[in-house]
Amino acid sequence: MEIAGAGGSGAGWRGACTLAVVLLCLPSPLLGTEVAGTTTQTSTEPSVEIQPSTNGEVCGRPAITGRIFGGRDAPEKRWPWQASLLYRGMHICGATIISAYWVISAAHCFQKSHHPNDYQILLGYYRLKSPTAHSLQMSVYRLFVHSDFNKRYFMGSDITLLQLYGPVNFTEYIRPACLPGPNTRLSPRASCWVTGWGMVTETRLLGEPFTLQEAELGIIESQICTMFFQGPQPGSSTYSVHEDMLCAGELLTGKSICRGDSGGPFVCNLNNTWYLIGLSSWSPPCQNPVGPSVFTKVSYFSRWITEKQNGSPNPDPSLAPPQGVLPNVPIFPSLGNVHKPGSVLTLVISQVLVLLLISLWVLWL
Repeated sequence: MEIAGAGGSGAGWRGACTLAVVLLCLPSPLLGTEVAGTTTQTSTEPSVEIQPSTNGEVCGRPAITGRIFGGRDAPEKRWPWQASLLYRGMHICGATIISAYWVISAAHCFQKSHHPNDYQILLGYYRLKSPTAHSLQMSVYRLFVHSDFNKRYFMGSDITLLQLYGPVNFTEYIRPACLPGPNTRLSPRASCWVTGWGMVTETRLLGEPFTLQEAELGIIESQICTMFFQGPQPGSSTYSVHEDMLCAGELLTGKSICRGDSGGPFVCNLNNTWYLIGLSSWSPPCQNPVGPSVFTKVSYFSRWITEKQNGSPNPDPSLAPPQGVLPNVPIFPSLGNVHKPGSVLTLVISQVLVLLLISLWVLWL
């Protein structure tokens, strides 16, 4: 996860002018972390019922609460649903626990293998280099990689369900995130955060002891987000945001997902409860100038998730492979990367800010 300034040079003025005009027409600012908006086309759910998990805990309620500033180490117990996906003992992606037997991640994390025995899930970790008495290592019983992944368009259906031999006993350090329903929309000024153990730049790993990182991001409308991925000629880019995706970013300070964050949670606070709104999927390179991050929209796959869960009974825990000593996890950045478009025109945020200031000054006169 990259936290950087938004300086630098890049795309031409035509794209910047277009974006500046659109921004001036929006009812709420795009450039701060309090951007609301949504790309969901269904009606708003005024309230969301919180369902207890199988062992009595409720989802989306961490042991500690309160507003936290982004771009730094995350406080322990703040994001208890965060998981690490191991491929043959090495961290390659993030994941999220959603119930006692189920974890969710991105489909592109599983391109090397679809065999459950190649993967393990770590729960209750805050620093990957330092397991504690609250940490767990879980074996994977079944994988459900979405059959439409990357078929209809770039990074489409980027979602995978993992069924554990489980069940997981929830504690203050391990709790599930809530899943949104198919009609869930974000309320105005929703607080949304992304977490992960990914790289801090395109070339620099997160330093030891690999402390979980967090950043607050604002939702960006799909029409606006697509402008960041347009090629030199109108309509020439193959990279776009579809109905099963959503965009988010923090354009003033340049917060972005990066390699190793793939599949990790993007959660939003709705009715004082944290919902898993997105899964880290793809982005421009995490370097200046930073563009928006693109996430798999979890609500779009609500029925698919329910269908897979209902169709796979829980396994007998006694059949689970024996677990060894909890690992001090190495990070393996060459697998499970956040995918990058091969040729992306990223709009220059500094130019957009200048144009906004000039336009506002003209309107004031």
